[in-house]
Amino acid sequence: MNNKRFIQELAHRLGYTQENVQKMVYTMIDGMNEKFMAGETVYFPKFGTFEVKKKMERIIVNPGTQQRMLVPPKLVLVFKPVTALKNNLKNKVKSDDKE
Repeated sequence: MNNKRFIQELAHRLGYTQENVQKMVYTMIDGMNEKFMAGETVYFPKFGTFEVKKKMERIIVNPGTQQRMLVPPKLVLVFKPVTALKNNLKNKVKSDDKE
């Protein structure tokens, strides 16, 4: 689902105009970005948790040249879904395999 379709669907479900829904979504995303930049975790009940984690520096080896390189540390955004959501997805995969 792309951004346009997401805004349309949300506007339809909420009964708001697409312009208002787009402003709400962008405001929410801006707020989340501020929290991520501050190193805070963002939790959505019944959905999951977004958090910023630091990956430590590490050494990698280029398989073609066998040259070793140092990868600097970096911050990454990690999403952990709630258990119920993970279980629903697992059950859907199992039911799709049976068909």
